[in-house]
Amino acid sequence: MISSLITFLFHINPINFKLFAVFLWIFDAVLCTLVIRKVPYTEIDWTTYMQQVSCYEQGIRNYTKIEGDTGPIVYPAGHIWFYLILSHITNHGHDIRTAQYIFGFLYLTSLLLVFRIYYMSHRLPPFVLIILCCISYRIHSIYLLRLFNDPVAMLLFYLAVNLWISHYFQIGSIFYSLAVSVKMNTLLFSPALLFILLLNTALPFLLHDPFSYLQRSFDLGRVFLFKWTVNWRFLSEEIFLDHRFHIFLLATHIILLFFAGYLWFRYFFFFIQLWFLSTLFTANLIGICVARSLHYQFYSWYFYTLPYLLFAGLPFHSDWFFKDRITSMQKCCILVGIELCWNTYPSTVISSAMLHCFHIAIFCILIHDYYNDSNLKIHKIT
Repeated sequence: MISSLITFLFHINPINFKLFAVFLWIFDAVLCTLVIRKVPYTEIDWTTYMQQVSCYEQGIRNYTKIEGDTGPIVYPAGHIWFYLILSHITNHGHDIRTAQYIFGFLYLTSLLLVFRIYYMSHRLPPFVLIILCCISYRIHSIYLLRLFNDPVAMLLFYLAVNLWISHYFQIGSIFYSLAVSVKMNTLLFSPALLFILLLNTALPFLLHDPFSYLQRSFDLGRVFLFKWTVNWRFLSEEIFLDHRFHIFLLATHIILLFFAGYLWFRYFFFFIQLWFLSTLFTANLIGICVARSLHYQFYSWYFYTLPYLLFAGLPFHSDWFFKDRITSMQKCCILVGIELCWNTYPSTVISSAMLHCFHIAIFCILIHDYYNDSNLKIHKIT
């Protein structure tokens, strides 16, 4: 019995993967319903979003004058359009329970899209799906209890990825553009996407809009509040706000992308499917690691990509569980550690520093897995 369970969970099998995915999706759907009904909703930005929509409905088209209780709008126009629809459905934002169920639908749809991405990679066994759903309090909170716009952008992005890996590059790019139109965090994937599109189509992608719109929606000079930072709490506020520190982070970002590009290029000729996902997810992780600040809802930016980055490099062969289970347990500990860091409120010096340590550990694992990939070595020899 135990041996059969181990085989089912820890060996790559398309049928077992789909069966387990259906079971977990139904279980998580029930869990989402219970969370919405039993856990109190938390007001953070929903009212502000509705106020920003109200500004638009009043005829305001100057982006610098669209604002709410928590400040001016700092998102592209797709944010306005999406929450305008929600405003009409929820009686101008007063019917919060309906909004929660809509976000529950977004969560479950995102989960299906991520499941398909993992399935199409042909690199992961069913047990990884447990990590993607059911166990993260913070992710359920972001989607169901906070109603942030981050899940909307990520849903569109995961839809784009599904289209890309199915070779619908033009349609996928449209949905990626829609994701960027909701929130600029999806631009973290753009270096990898540019690399992918250049190699696949040799055509650059250019997006151009009026200056006043770009100034507000893609404000790269935006100053974050120190009290909300998750990743740089161990620094002093003076250093956190220093422009020289921001330049250092930008330079580090560029250097890491050059190094990652070297690995991406070498992988391209061997495993297109694996290369595609690893390239996108690694670029996003690099951007998150050197971000000037991370707020709690930003966890949704990379939560679903972490299990893939950690486990896609493991050789899930017939006797894998008995030889490499310690390695797998260590990777699970990294995921649990990251979850704890994101659930520490307010963030502390320790939680902030540990988050960086876990990120560095993931990069070390990625480099190790790359240089020890037996399949890649076989292709190099042949």
